[in-house]
Amino acid sequence: SGLNATEVEIGVCSVTCGIGIREVLLTSGCPGTEEKCIVRVEECRGPVDCGWGIPIPEGPACVKMPCISISPENQFTYVWKMLIANKTSHLLLNDSAVLKVCRDTHSLIFQCETWKNGNTIASVKYRVYAATGMQTMKPRTIETNPLRKKMLDTILVFCLITGVIVIALEIFAMIFIVVFW
Repeated sequence: SGLNATEVEIGVCSVTCGIGIREVLLTSGCPGTEEKCIVRVEECRGPVDCGWGIPIPEGPACVKMPCISISPENQFTYVWKMLIANKTSHLLLNDSAVLKVCRDTHSLIFQCETWKNGNTIASVKYRVYAATGMQTMKPRTIETNPLRKKMLDTILVFCLITGVIVIALEIFAMIFIVVFW
């Protein structure tokens, strides 16, 4: 808008994939003593494939998964799919930016595509692990195996007795050296 290319600097996009924002800066003619000032903020786009996202827990049984978007969210169309290995993906009847699912008996993979004007802007996948897979495993300690605990106790007692004998022999050796010096 009437500015020379040397007077404008384009900022870095706020995302590495999908859709984000960036600042357009003026490098001369700013008010006061400012070296740079913001002229406008504009949309920017990275690669469409955003890879794997991390579901947000909503308690032990359910998670929510957000699509890639910027405000206002209603400028986009969202297409949710459930991906099934070696089969065609299953379209879900959800057109919102966030999908909430509860854990099933087996792990599932979901994908959200963000569309604008008939073009895919971003695509992100989520893996929702099965309810049984999310149970916390008890830390493996020696006490869980009685035979192993007994063996460890035997080794510790042996080391303690050996240490006491070695120290006693060293003390006697020191006394013997001092007395007969």
